Amino acid sequence: MSKFIFITGGVVSSLGKGLASAALGALLQARGYKVRLRKLDPYLNVDPGTMSPYQHGEVYVTDDGAETDLDLGHYERFTGVPAKRSDNVTTGQLYMDVLARERRGDYLGATIQVIPHVTDAIKTFVKSDLLDEDFVLCEIGGTVGDIESLPFLEAIRQLGNELGREKSLFVHLTLVPFIASAGELKTKPTQHSVKELQSVGIQPDILLCRSEVDIPEEQRRKIALFCNIRPDAVIAALDVKSIYNVPLSYHAEGFDNEVCRHFGLLEHFPEPDLSVWRQISQTVAKPEGSVKVAIVGKYTSLLDSYKSLAEALTHGGIANNIKVEVNWIDAEIFEKDNTIHHLNGVNGILVPGGFGERGAEGKIAAVKFARERNIPYLGICFGMQMAVIESARNLSGILEAGSTEFGECNEPVVGLLTEWKKGEITEERGEKSALGGTMRLGAYECDLTKGSRVREIYGRDRINERHRHRYEVNIDYKDRLEAAGLIFSGMSPDRKLPEIVEIPDHPWFVAVQFHPELKSKPFDPHPLFRHFVNAAVDQSRLV
Repeated sequence: MSKFIFITGGVVSSLGKGLASAALGALLQARGYKVRLRKLDPYLNVDPGTMSPYQHGEVYVTDDGAETDLDLGHYERFTGVPAKRSDNVTTGQLYMDVLARERRGDYLGATIQVIPHVTDAIKTFVKSDLLDEDFVLCEIGGTVGDIESLPFLEAIRQLGNELGREKSLFVHLTLVPFIASAGELKTKPTQHSVKELQSVGIQPDILLCRSEVDIPEEQRRKIALFCNIRPDAVIAALDVKSIYNVPLSYHAEGFDNEVCRHFGLLEHFPEPDLSVWRQISQTVAKPEGSVKVAIVGKYTSLLDSYKSLAEALTHGGIANNIKVEVNWIDAEIFEKDNTIHHLNGVNGILVPGGFGERGAEGKIAAVKFARERNIPYLGICFGMQMAVIESARNLSGILEAGSTEFGECNEPVVGLLTEWKKGEITEERGEKSALGGTMRLGAYECDLTKGSRVREIYGRDRINERHRHRYEVNIDYKDRLEAAGLIFSGMSPDRKLPEIVEIPDHPWFVAVQFHPELKSKPFDPHPLFRHFVNAAVDQSRLV
C-alpha cells in the first residue's frame, strides 16, 4: 500500500508548497521510489479554467484535458510523472459531487454535512486512481488558519489516524523571518502556525522552515521544543538562486533522510542519485553565454501567468548551455506609435497564448517585426493565430483578416471551434456554451509534413501535444496563405484543423496551436524550445 505525505503551509501564502512537494518527489524518485503528487485546492471554483491569470496564475492542462492548478506543472517538471485529472480537486468540485449525489438520493435521506460527507469525499479523492506508487504526496492549498481549508485539514487528520504513522506523514511549511533591524531570526510565527495546525488535531512530523539565512542550531532546538518535534525534523528551506537547486538544497539539509527515517526506510536504499540535478544546477550557474528573448503578452505584470513558459525557456537554455534573459513586454504598448523599438536588440520573439482582443494588434505588430527583421519567432496558441492574421494581411493581401473572437469580421481567418474529434468521439461547442471546461482541452495528435522544419525538430511524423483554446485557424484560407509563403506544416490527423505553421525562407519562424511548454522539463527540454533558443543563439552571433 502507498505511503501518504501531506504537505500544509502556514504563516503566509506563496511560501512554495508546490515546489517543496515537487522537490521532495524528485528526491524520493532519486532513491528508487515511485511517486504520485496531488493538489487539494480550497477555493469554490470548479477549476481554475475561468479564473483570471492575475488571480490564480497560469492554468496547467493535463493530457486528459483537466484545467488544473499551476503547481501540477512543478510536479511534472521535477518528477516527469504525467499529471491526471484525478490529481487536482477543488472545494467546488467536491460540493458539486456531494450535492449531485444528494439529488440522486444516494445518501438515503441523511442530513448532508461537511463531516462526514464532504470529508469522506476528500478522503476518497486522495486514495482513488492509484496503482503501485510507493509514495503519494498531497499538497493542501491555502494557509492553515483559513476557514476554506478546514474540511481538507479535517479529512487528512482522519486519514492520518486511519492509515497510522507507518503509512502517513505530515510536513508543515512555515516562515522563519529575518528581522534586519534586530539582526535576528524570529521563530514565533512558526510556533503560532504549528499551534493553529495542532488546534485541528494535526501534529506535524517535519517542519520545513523557509528562511533567507541559515537557521542556527539553537533556533532549531527552540522551534523543536515549542512545536513538539525532534530537532532533526526542523529542516531549513533556504533561498536558492534557481528552483532547480531546491532538490540539492533539501537533500543537504536532510529532508529526504528525515522522511525515510519516519517510515523506517533509511537502511533500505543507498543515497539518492542526484547526478542529473547536479548537472542541471551547474549548467544554470555557469552558462557559456546568453541570449535575449522578448515575450510579448498581455498578462506580463504577473509572471505566474506564464510560469510553464518561462521554465520551458530556461530548459531550452539548459539544452544549449545558455542563459535565456527574458524581456517581458506588454503587447498593448505596440498599439501606440513609435514603440516597436522596444524589440530592438532581442535575439528571439515569443508571443504566447491569451484570450480576448486586448493587446491583439500589438502582438500582430510583434509578429511582423520578427518576420521582416528575420528574428527567430515562436508563436503559441493565440500567438499562432496572430501570426496567421499577420501573414494574411501583409503577405496574402487579405487586409480585413481578423478573428471572430473579437466580433464579426469580413475575413474570419480565425473562428470559433464548434466541432472536433477526440479519439472516436466528436466534441461540439456553440456560441452559447458555458465557458468552463468547454475548450479544446488536453492532448491531441498532430501529423507533421515531411521535409518541414518541425518534422526535422521533432524527428518523427506524428506528435502528441496539449491544447487549451476555443478558436481555430480557418482551414478555408490555407491555400491562399501557403501561396504567399506561410506553410501549414502540422495538421490534425483528419486534416481539418491546422496545428503548426512555419515560414521556410525565414531563419526560424514556427507557430503552434498547442502549448509545448506544458511538456518541457529541465532534464528533458521540449524540442521546440531547444531549437528556438538555438536559433536565438545563431541570431546573436549575427549582431
